[in-house]
Amino acid sequence: MSPRGPERPQGPGSPQGPESPDKGESRTFSRRALLGWGGAGLAIGVTASGGAAAAAIGIADDAPAGEAVPFHGAHQAGIATPVQDRMHFAAFDVTTGDRDELIALLKKWTRAAEEMTAGRAVGGGAVGGPPEAPPDDTGEALGLKPSRLTLTVGFGPTLFTKDGKDRFGIASRRPPALIDLPTFAGDNLDPARSGGDLCVQACADDPQVAVHAVRNLARIGFGEVTVRWSQLGFGKTSSTTPEAQTPRNLLGFKDGTRNISGTDTAALNEHVWASPEDGPAWMAGGSYLVARRIAMRIETWDRTSLTEQEAIFGRTKGEGAPIGKKREHDEPNLNAMLPDAHVRLAHPDANKGARLLRRGYSYTDGTDGLGRLDAGLFFLAYQRDIRRGFLPVQTSLARIDALNEYIQHVGSAVFAIPPGVRDAAGWWGKELFS
Repeated sequence: MSPRGPERPQGPGSPQGPESPDKGESRTFSRRALLGWGGAGLAIGVTASGGAAAAAIGIADDAPAGEAVPFHGAHQAGIATPVQDRMHFAAFDVTTGDRDELIALLKKWTRAAEEMTAGRAVGGGAVGGPPEAPPDDTGEALGLKPSRLTLTVGFGPTLFTKDGKDRFGIASRRPPALIDLPTFAGDNLDPARSGGDLCVQACADDPQVAVHAVRNLARIGFGEVTVRWSQLGFGKTSSTTPEAQTPRNLLGFKDGTRNISGTDTAALNEHVWASPEDGPAWMAGGSYLVARRIAMRIETWDRTSLTEQEAIFGRTKGEGAPIGKKREHDEPNLNAMLPDAHVRLAHPDANKGARLLRRGYSYTDGTDGLGRLDAGLFFLAYQRDIRRGFLPVQTSLARIDALNEYIQHVGSAVFAIPPGVRDAAGWWGKELFS
């Protein structure tokens, strides 16, 4: 085998062309055969997107930890906002069947979010109230700065219809873009870590600030909602500020090289924000979120040669340059990569231009009971329409991505992210329930 890799057949349907080989053909390029390949690497979900909100709020990746991100706006913060260092994500089941109680909860959550993102305590605070009553705020963020806290809320498919029931009179208002994802090849989804009627994404530069925010919303929702599952994340694995250093995932590769910039208004409008023409009208200015918990078999990966790791991804591990190129941001030559290289399969050119805005985080949750770290990527991807964003990309990746030998999707959820709360009279979901 030459240093440039195996000879590639020519003609229609060959790996040289734009179409990927079927699974049987792909396996002829064995992982061991990659040892002679001059490869390279990127990161989970190389497709990406970005945003305009960073310019509007004027906050950079290196903003002071005490900086407060404005809560009000046309779009919810926490999407195009420069990605913070920590995350606490929670999915909730709504236990009340009363529409008015749900609306009242969303209003209370909104008011609490306005306070917490500004660095203030909820309600009457954690101290100083009646000694015989529980405090309005749980108190673990006392004395801490806002830490660029953002709170982003979404509505899952089961909020619209659950077990065939329209609990809140909104079944007819479910957006067509909020689809139920199919089961992809290789999925091993845990129902206890999937789904949810509501979601809250709390991002901050201080983990205690993020946890405090979700804890307070859960406390406020007692009797109307219960936590279905939650996930803590650290070490952002993608960035909406491409001028900053590209972060790395737990496999050691840069992630988010092609992520949309938080100041790229055109890309946001094309790929991230729902428009009035998309329908329904209440989602205009919102987005759609796919959350996937992706377990990494890092012990196996750590025993894989550097050459093979780079060939699996399609980029170098050090610089992050595409195969055959020198710099991270050089335009990749997809045909120079193996047919099942991650970058090649996930690239917009291989998916009819599909792009995602990613805000993923690494996670470690103890061990898996077999002496291995329970670790991986909590993948968060925002898009204008799941049918044209995540669905085609993941369908391609699930089929033949070489990286599938080292990862497995174990949790999944989708949510409609409504537009932002524009002023103090607004609240999360106002457009849906009005």
